[in-house]
Amino acid sequence: MSEEKSKPVPRPGIMDIAAYVPGKEHAPGVARVYKLSSNETPLGASPKAIEAFCESAGNLERYPDGQAIELRESIGAVHGLNPANIMCGNGSDELLGLLCHVYLGAGDEALITEHGFLVYKIQIMGAGATPVVVKEKDATVDVDAILAAVTPKTKMVFIANPGNPTGTYVPVSEIRRLHASLPKHVVLVLDAAYAEYVRRNDYEAGIEIVSSNPNVVMTRTFSKVYGLAALRVGWMYAPADIIDAVNRVRGPFNMNSAAISAGAAAIRDQAFVQEAVTFNQMWIEKMTVALEAVGLKVTPSVTNFVLIHFPDVDGKRAPEADAFLTSRGYILRAVKGYGFANALRMSIGPDEANRGVIEALGEFVGRKS
Repeated sequence: MSEEKSKPVPRPGIMDIAAYVPGKEHAPGVARVYKLSSNETPLGASPKAIEAFCESAGNLERYPDGQAIELRESIGAVHGLNPANIMCGNGSDELLGLLCHVYLGAGDEALITEHGFLVYKIQIMGAGATPVVVKEKDATVDVDAILAAVTPKTKMVFIANPGNPTGTYVPVSEIRRLHASLPKHVVLVLDAAYAEYVRRNDYEAGIEIVSSNPNVVMTRTFSKVYGLAALRVGWMYAPADIIDAVNRVRGPFNMNSAAISAGAAAIRDQAFVQEAVTFNQMWIEKMTVALEAVGLKVTPSVTNFVLIHFPDVDGKRAPEADAFLTSRGYILRAVKGYGFANALRMSIGPDEANRGVIEALGEFVGRKS
């Protein structure tokens, strides 16, 4: 007879998962703090989204629409998509997890790239499958490396395009080349959380490739340019068969009414989105030039953040820079967990925060160790 266990025990593999750690938010002892660690938009949410959110307070006793029809139809109208191929979720994180739950299991492998979003690994392991990490090239997804890692066990491939925390992107021609060489049963997941910010002629978020193939999914979020991070609104565009399969395990009311209403209003206010994108583009360029001018390396970014690399010199490395900035109220994101031990990721913030970081880093780089 087996020995009786003294407490509940998680199934094998769960305790091997490293829990996700979000960016820090506080700088003790500092009067004015600028949180630049989570890629939140400095412009906030659309006034129309805020109005819709407030109006939803009058019906808190009612269950939300389990199909999120208003939100799916609004997304479909803006992007020219069939709402039947759209699923909404409690952030794109939930949708990524559902995809893993449905298509992965023990003995399966899923490919992720070395600097990819940490949630991929968490969800893959949570489904009982094995994450296989593929090297990137110059902080950019390497299609050839991914294809070389495919085995008979491969069931899913995750691509963050643009990448986080790198800010780099893969041209649509490379995404098509990757897909054409993958086995037909492998699900290609294109995470386009930052797609709205990209202004490159050779970039495509994934809509075209999803529309013409049965094994590609695109995920998107309202947490970035739309400013609804607090409400957790995500969506995916996928073939009908994948939507059908995931719907069978999706929670019946996985989105709240306020998120549905605010999301629908936000995506229809494209004038506000353009204002946010224009502001971001101006500051991405300014930050890159200014930081390089003081001697720091910046990975070229098409997103709303920059990856800043520090000298491998005593007193000048990323941890010291992080402490220096935090003491002045500027909170950036340490990205050691993403493979960049000597770099910090900075979200584009309001004007005064961006100018303050430039000034502070100039002082940090120029001071004696």
